[in-house]
Amino acid sequence: MSVFADLVQQLADLLQPLFGASAAAAAIVLFTAFVRLLVHPLSRASARGQKARAGLQPKIAELRKKHAKNPERLQQAVMELHTKEKVSPLSGCLPSLFQLPAFFLLYHLFSNTTIGGKANELLSHQLFAAPLGDRWADALGDGGAFGGAGLVYVGLFVVVACVAAFNYGRTKRMMAANPAVPVVDGEPVPGMGAVSKVMPFMSFFTLFTVAVVPLAAALYVVTSTTWSAVERAVLYR
Repeated sequence: MSVFADLVQQLADLLQPLFGASAAAAAIVLFTAFVRLLVHPLSRASARGQKARAGLQPKIAELRKKHAKNPERLQQAVMELHTKEKVSPLSGCLPSLFQLPAFFLLYHLFSNTTIGGKANELLSHQLFAAPLGDRWADALGDGGAFGGAGLVYVGLFVVVACVAAFNYGRTKRMMAANPAVPVVDGEPVPGMGAVSKVMPFMSFFTLFTVAVVPLAAALYVVTSTTWSAVERAVLYR
């Protein structure tokens, strides 16, 4: 933890002439971009996998008709099809899973008052008027929603809402193009219809994350979510 804190501090020092008091925030944005670049090959593989899975839907539909009365055989046949076509049904989860350590590292780094037995100097850094170790509740208690720190969160919420609206529209279009729902005994799996209705709204849950985590972690989430929206728009076109 102390090694990573030193790296963030050193990067902030390098960026200080350009960004002043917000240098640490700029360092977090650059760190997020670096993580996303490392994960990009997995994102490309995920995009190829999703396109391949979409191409398998007609064959899966045939298997559902063929094994409509035998759900165990249907599941086995679908897995065999994925294996034969070299398509992993879980590939889409990998980019998100590989980012979790970076998020939790920032979360803990800006949640602790001490690191390695010394005072955590990173907590003195700010994004404009908002301390990187504070949360939205702290901003509300110090000037309200439209105070100096509150306006920083308003800006982040606006960015997240715009990205979520973009993802919502894109998800709706993708689900309309691939409306297939898992079937057991010839009937849709109970609850899957509700999941399909909720899925387009999942991006809006990021607003809750931004509101409850330290600002440094929230900045990581906002940067990563925006990157992901742009990346998906390019890879899934």
